[in-house]
Amino acid sequence: MENTGYSIEEELIQSRKAKKFNLWLGMIGMFMMFAALSSGFIVYTASGVDKGIKTILPSIFIWSTIVIVVSSITLHFAFQAAKAEKLARQKLLLIITIALGVTFFVLQNDAWGVLISREIYFINSNASQSFIYIFTGLHLAHIIAGLIVLVRCFIGAAKPLPFQDNQFRMNLAVIFWHFLDLLWIYIYVFLLLNQ
Repeated sequence: MENTGYSIEEELIQSRKAKKFNLWLGMIGMFMMFAALSSGFIVYTASGVDKGIKTILPSIFIWSTIVIVVSSITLHFAFQAAKAEKLARQKLLLIITIALGVTFFVLQNDAWGVLISREIYFINSNASQSFIYIFTGLHLAHIIAGLIVLVRCFIGAAKPLPFQDNQFRMNLAVIFWHFLDLLWIYIYVFLLLNQ
């Protein structure tokens, strides 16, 4: 076995830095993707082919927004509990956050149902309406990833993981989930301003 000159603790610190850096790179990539979609929508509608979405967004999106904001708050308190080594509180707040994440997912699907009932489909004569599905669908894909991260945090708290590992895992989850929260608010406001 080759000696790299690093202790196990130093390797762990480097590994954690790399994981956090990868998370930030992924979030920057997601942000750039949604910025590109926003630009594409603006250029497309400015071309005059379609004059905006021309539909009132489902009111369910308001409830989705409230649910995801509350989920960020509960996750924040779960992280605080993890830092205070209150595992029972951490697990309870993680369960609430996961339930709110699933509720957000269900509400988004219900919003699609409202759109379909209004005969607004993914593929239709007003392509700018398709952007509603693209924005919300891509965000939902990331919500699924976020829910997987939250479930891993819950499993880590249930084992329980060593304090530093639990705290690091929660830290990454909080950063990612808050990012998804802010991303949804951006998407909702953008769609609202362009309806």
